[in-house]
Amino acid sequence: MNTSRSRAGTWRTAALAVLLTTGTFTGTFTGSATAGSTRTETAVGSSGGVTETLVRVKAPLPASFGARPAACDWLSYLRYRSSAGPASTADADRVLIAQPGILEGAGAFDSVARNTVTRAAEQGRHIEFWALDRRSNCLEDHTGTASGDQHTAVDYYYRGKQVEGRTFAGFLGNDRLGWMADLGIEQTVRDEYDLLAAELPDQEVRQNKVLCGGHSLGGVITGYFAAADFDGDPATTADAGQNQCAGYFALDTTVSTSLADLSGSIPENTNLPDIGLGYGVVQAGLDSGLFPRSLSAPVLLNPETMTLLAIAGVGAVQDPDGEADLPGYLPRNTNIEATNRFLFSKDTATFLTGSPAVKDFRLTNEAVLGALMDDQSVPLAFLQSSVGFFDGGPVTDKNFPVTNGSSAQPGLFGTEYKAIPAVPHGPLYTWRNFDRVGDADDPGYKASDGTPFTAAGKEVTDIQELARSMGTQPLDFTEQYFPTKLVTDLQLSTSPQVKRLVVHPDGLTAHPTLTVLAGDGLLAGRVPADLHPVVADGYQHLDVLTAAPVQNNGRPEPVSTALSEFARAPR
Repeated sequence: MNTSRSRAGTWRTAALAVLLTTGTFTGTFTGSATAGSTRTETAVGSSGGVTETLVRVKAPLPASFGARPAACDWLSYLRYRSSAGPASTADADRVLIAQPGILEGAGAFDSVARNTVTRAAEQGRHIEFWALDRRSNCLEDHTGTASGDQHTAVDYYYRGKQVEGRTFAGFLGNDRLGWMADLGIEQTVRDEYDLLAAELPDQEVRQNKVLCGGHSLGGVITGYFAAADFDGDPATTADAGQNQCAGYFALDTTVSTSLADLSGSIPENTNLPDIGLGYGVVQAGLDSGLFPRSLSAPVLLNPETMTLLAIAGVGAVQDPDGEADLPGYLPRNTNIEATNRFLFSKDTATFLTGSPAVKDFRLTNEAVLGALMDDQSVPLAFLQSSVGFFDGGPVTDKNFPVTNGSSAQPGLFGTEYKAIPAVPHGPLYTWRNFDRVGDADDPGYKASDGTPFTAAGKEVTDIQELARSMGTQPLDFTEQYFPTKLVTDLQLSTSPQVKRLVVHPDGLTAHPTLTVLAGDGLLAGRVPADLHPVVADGYQHLDVLTAAPVQNNGRPEPVSTALSEFARAPR
């Protein structure tokens, strides 16, 4: 039985709640801030025994950062808790606080947060999961996607049309990001500390109940947090990062102060400055605006094109089986055209000529989202999830930007064979969800060399859950304005200016650590055995966040299972 559609109906109801809710959630909440002035908590929705709220806490940046939007003096997170559990965070059994990865927002944690809270509740424990947004996400405008309609969103972001009396201010250039020149690892871990201290003022509660972790780059941020000192006096340790946590967790990453385990997570064609210039020169370039203050790339990884991912998610929620008109409705400009060619070209010749183009194929809205995010479609490994496969017509090998079967740069492009629809102006290509791969009616598509494109054991994420996370969350799945300084700081970890932040190096090993790795993710084939990781077979880098609660083998999802068990153990 295909349960995905019934689940989809439930999640579309929850998504509607996200889009319509504008009031403040009522109830008793932990926090020292005055309601309505320095802290707000807004209802997102309740479903499946999990209550989700959007929390914002006022935490002004130092004056040295200079002018910035008022919204950037607030910190935000998505709070997931058991609907049957206590309303006050301090009364929860455990609190998991998660840092997102590179170019990633709080919305990406939606599935793993729900699954973990649910799994714990089934075992009689009430835990919370906090999905953090980095401060730079304050620059994003959700007005278009919050409309719940693709055409409205496209018209708002790309054609200057108003939504509810508001006009989009445009995607921000470097000249409007001056305050981000100082938004590096020091401020990032300070933000996490300030948020925890505001929400859980009792340090002993934090030390005994909070589990600190993250996904991808979030593991490195957690490492710096664990080693940090927040009052400027190393002799007093109640404020030390390690004493804000009872344990650490790493999702397809490691808790460390090094980027060494994240090979392939940062594309080579980004606009990162040359760190060989040294810390001082790089910082001067960021301060002056000579270097870009936000990380981007000419294809897919920039604010304009990342917005398309959210709009695709809206369409997949709104009308999953309807024929998509998004490719033809989008404006034609160099940025969008280059991205479409990169993602939908079967070979170099197609990329160069632009024919056939994505708009020449008939795709459902779900198939559009699958083509943008599935590991048999999107080339970049750190963007891949395993949500099923094309259906409804013949497919062919996608041999661009690398050839199927090639081992070149597996860290960046992954190792899965890629496919693309074969017949332009032909059949309507639909999407076979993860739990229908391998069914009796599955065509079992194979590459030209006879290799099956996929199998049931390789598919783990429900495309409707992914669509909900990408298109309906009040905090984005992606991070449109990722601070360049955060990456350059970590790349320059041996410089005195960054090394000084590691005040308590023993903090990295002060508590138990749960490491959960994607079997086909960034660390595939080079798993650090001494960490005794839990390995989720068949998972890609994003699947550790997006996987469905029940897998094709009939077993509970392993990442959330491991997290809930880790939260159970005494610290």
